[in-house]
This record gives sequence, structure tokens and C-alpha cells, in this order.
Amino acid sequence: MSAGLAALLDDVAALARAAAASVDDVAAGAGRASVKAAGVIVDDAAVTPRYVQGIAAARELPMIRRIAIGSIRNKLLIILPVILLLSEFVDWLLTPILMIGGAYLCFEGAEKLWEAVGPHRHHQKAAVASEAPADEDSLVSGAIRTDLILSAEIMVISLNEVADQPLLGRAAILIAVALLITGIVYGSVALIVKMDDVGLRLAQTRDGAIASFGRGLVRAMPIVMSVLSTVGIAAMLWVGGHILLVGLDDLGASWLYDQVHHVEVDVRDGLGAVGGVGGWLTNTVASAMLGVVVGAIIVAIVHPFHRHDEVPAGTSH
Repeated sequence: MSAGLAALLDDVAALARAAAASVDDVAAGAGRASVKAAGVIVDDAAVTPRYVQGIAAARELPMIRRIAIGSIRNKLLIILPVILLLSEFVDWLLTPILMIGGAYLCFEGAEKLWEAVGPHRHHQKAAVASEAPADEDSLVSGAIRTDLILSAEIMVISLNEVADQPLLGRAAILIAVALLITGIVYGSVALIVKMDDVGLRLAQTRDGAIASFGRGLVRAMPIVMSVLSTVGIAAMLWVGGHILLVGLDDLGASWLYDQVHHVEVDVRDGLGAVGGVGGWLTNTVASAMLGVVVGAIIVAIVHPFHRHDEVPAGTSH
């Protein structure tokens, strides 16, 4: 009887070790995949606060909660089943799909860059300022549609990092990624959106250094939003360009990847102790430059049609 109990306890311990190892594998895979998707995560966090601008303070957090729930649905109910089926039966499609997403990121980054520095930027700011605020349901729906694109890119990038795992392992890791990233993105958005309210409350209800800190928060938030937007643009161009660079190599068109890799190795070897940082920066800058070039080409192709669609009836050119 005691021998049987000991054997049972050994089996339970073995199962516990296996379960712990599986949890560790999922956590490690989720962490690795999340790091690779960092550029899109930054962009997602930069885009979402725009949807609650002009909304009453009491409705900001409920709106963000609704968008976050929609994001989870996008990831788990729409994107996850599709990409798991693709990875299981037509995995050769993943690289082209990833590259299409990378090209979209390049386009988005280049378009935002052009909007920020182009000669028409003052006109656009005035037009945005004169628009009447949309209703909450429309804003939430628009944010969830935008999230679908960004979430698809995050999930495909993540899947690409764990493609060697079995199907159930991939599913578990991607579920963990979906929950982790959604929590990070929309938790950060909630914090960003409410920070000026916190600062205003401190400035109005406290004295001395705390009130000064509150006023500093209120003044700092527009700067934070501007910096976050700039980082989001850079991240899109870098991540999109890197996806295209690696994708071309995977598809056998390796010349550009090889050139960047050679320069990266030369920089890394030549800088000694900081060679790793220099090599990473070299690859990042090269990827961003490719992102700018590809994005500019797509913008040049798409914008004439986009402008035509935006001209109201009866407006003269």
C-alpha cells in the first residue's frame, strides 16, 4: 500500500514538474514573442488615446474598457483561429502574410511622417479641430477596427517566433500573448489618458510641492503624447522594414539582408564592448530606412486615390 502511494506521489510530482515546465515554456515563448511585437505595441498604445480626445472625463475609462474587450475578441475569436489554421496547414503563407503586414506598417509610418512634416499639416490640424465630436459608439467601433489590423500584426509576428512549437503550445503561447499585450496596451492607455486629470486634481486640492507636481503633470501630458506619437511612427517604420528585410531573406532574395548583416557585423566587431548596441542600432536604422522607402512608394501610389475620395462634392480644387 505504501509503495503504491509512493509511486502515485512520484507520478503526481512528475506531472507537476511537467506542468511547471509547460508553464515556463509558455511564459518564455510569450515573452519572446511580445518583445518581437514591441514596435506594433508602441504604435497601438500611441493610436488609442486619440479616440477618447474630447470625450467627457467620466466616459474615458469606460470607453477604453470597451475597446480593450473588443481587442481581446479580435485576438482570440477572429485572429487566433485563422493564423493557427494557416500555421498548421499552409505555413508557407505566413511569411508573405507577415510581409504584407510589414508593408502596411511602413505605409502607416510613412503616411504619419508625411502628415507631420508635409506642407499641408496646418490645414489638417485646422480641419481636425473644426470637426464635431463623433458619438461614443462610433468612436469605439472605429478604435476596434483599427485594433483588428494592429492585433493581427502582433499575433502573426508572435506566431512567427513560436512556429516550432506544437499546435497546442502555439495556441497557449498566443493566448498568453493576447492577454498580456492587451493588458499592457490598454492599461498604459488608461494611465496616459487619466494622468492629466490626476495632475489637475492634485493642483486644485493640494498645496506646495504636490500642487506643483500636479501642474507639472498637466503641462507634461501634451509633450508625452507627442513623444509617444513620434516613437510610434519610428517603431512602425523600423518593425515594418525589419519584417520585409527578414521576409525577403526567407523567400530567397537575400542580397539586401546580407548587405545589412555584413555592415552590422563590421560595426559590432569594430566597437568592442559596445559592439552589440552598435550592431543593433545599425540593423534598426537600416530597417527603418527600408521602411521609409517602401512606405513612401505605397503612399505615392495610394494618396492620389485617397485625396480624390476626400474631396467633398462641389468643392473646387
